[in-house]
Amino acid sequence: MARSIISVINQKGGVGKTTTVINLATALAKKGKKILVIDLDPQGNATTGLGKSNNDETKSIYNVLIGKTPISDAIQESSVQNLDLIGSNVNLSGLEVETANDANRAFLLKEILDKGQEAYFHRYQNIFIDCPPSLSLLTVMSLVSANELLIPLQTEFFALEGITQLVKTIDRIKINLNPDLGIRGVLLTMFDKRNKLSSQVDNEARKHFKEKVYKTVVPRNVRLSEAPSHGMPCLIYDKSCSGSKAYMGLADEFINQKNQSMGSAA
Repeated sequence: MARSIISVINQKGGVGKTTTVINLATALAKKGKKILVIDLDPQGNATTGLGKSNNDETKSIYNVLIGKTPISDAIQESSVQNLDLIGSNVNLSGLEVETANDANRAFLLKEILDKGQEAYFHRYQNIFIDCPPSLSLLTVMSLVSANELLIPLQTEFFALEGITQLVKTIDRIKINLNPDLGIRGVLLTMFDKRNKLSSQVDNEARKHFKEKVYKTVVPRNVRLSEAPSHGMPCLIYDKSCSGSKAYMGLADEFINQKNQSMGSAA
């Protein structure tokens, strides 16, 4: 069984959500973990960032959700060993309207993941879901399907204000749809040590989320911004830059975090 299904979520755009999905998944794959990324954002940036086309309807999560493509046909190997992908495209943006009469539409993705567990998903140690930057049906579907959340938090003004609404949404989902949902970690992104505000947000986040905030912080780094335009993770584009080193460090912390929780449960 996949050890965890992790939604990477923040309703605010431009916080490093997709960058985190691509590069944390790549770092874990490089450490020998078998990883699947599901791109649930109609923009398809995780898809193109892993070197695949976001115009291929037959390989899209949209076609899987509407029953047009079997899950086995949608899983693609990425250019990174141990890292597979179910891609996205713009058609996904119409799903909310198309499923308006389906009372169980929030469970569409969960049902697919549950049905495919034995045949396909058991091989993955982690499944990452890249959510759209909004609290839409697609985000709710992701929250219903996941057992853990990773929240990237940009170290800039107003960053924590948006998190309040997100936490309220998470609490509602836990009460009504998915009682097993929990926050795996909060990742501080776009950190600039020269900027006093970055340090202030860092302190506030650690006060609010305590040990849930990863020790690793992702710096503001031009290589992280450049890599997607080349269709590759930053860890492949420039493995020695500060952004790549941060995500490799995060992967170690992520693995140790799970090992510790398994140890404490034993």
